[in-house]
Amino acid sequence: MLDDIRSRFKLELGSVLALAVIAAGLFVFVRIADEVVEGDTHGFDQKILLALRTPGDLANPIGPPWLEGVMKDLTSLGSFTVLTILTLSAILYLVLDGKRGAAALTAASIGGGTLLSGLLKMSFDRPRPDLVAHLVDVHTLSFPSGHAMMSAVTYITLGALLARVSAKRRIKVFIVGLGILLAVVVGASRIYLGVHWPTDVLAGWAVGAAWAMLCWEVARMLQRRGAVEREPEEGVPESAT
Repeated sequence: MLDDIRSRFKLELGSVLALAVIAAGLFVFVRIADEVVEGDTHGFDQKILLALRTPGDLANPIGPPWLEGVMKDLTSLGSFTVLTILTLSAILYLVLDGKRGAAALTAASIGGGTLLSGLLKMSFDRPRPDLVAHLVDVHTLSFPSGHAMMSAVTYITLGALLARVSAKRRIKVFIVGLGILLAVVVGASRIYLGVHWPTDVLAGWAVGAAWAMLCWEVARMLQRRGAVEREPEEGVPESAT
């Protein structure tokens, strides 16, 4: 009886937290988008980009020479190629492990996020920054940042997926935290390299996190219905669940 109450409380608390993150992410995105459309973010965006460049030489970023190389390496972690390889690898692993429900959900979550990112870019049609030199090649629209959004979607989704295979709470926190950290550094690298306005990245993080949490909540609902494999409970071996 007591275990049932605890389990129900954890499910309800998790749903409340997920809905709070979704609502907060959508609220932040809408506010930023509204300000961008009105042109009210231009001063803020310019100030941040200029602060990251050497005064008098806007083609030269601040910091030691090796930092630019590090940022280019980090930004590649949010590229379409890298994220696709990671996603396909995770899906293949799940299929081989017999977790077809989780594999299908992963494909739908990340595939849907990719489609949403493209639709949002076309809807807002914001050009890339022309204030400073671009330190990497870019060919798409600017708002929201696809790297920031898809890094949040992919790394948080895959982090939550990997966390499901462990029953230890500290391992779950570490894996999901690592996914969030990767999304943050990828987005920050886009600003440093001058290929996105800061508000592009902030909006990408917001909507990406909201989408990832929405997919996570859907996964929890499907788990309760038996459509997706359940995660092991803390202190219980996976073979016993």
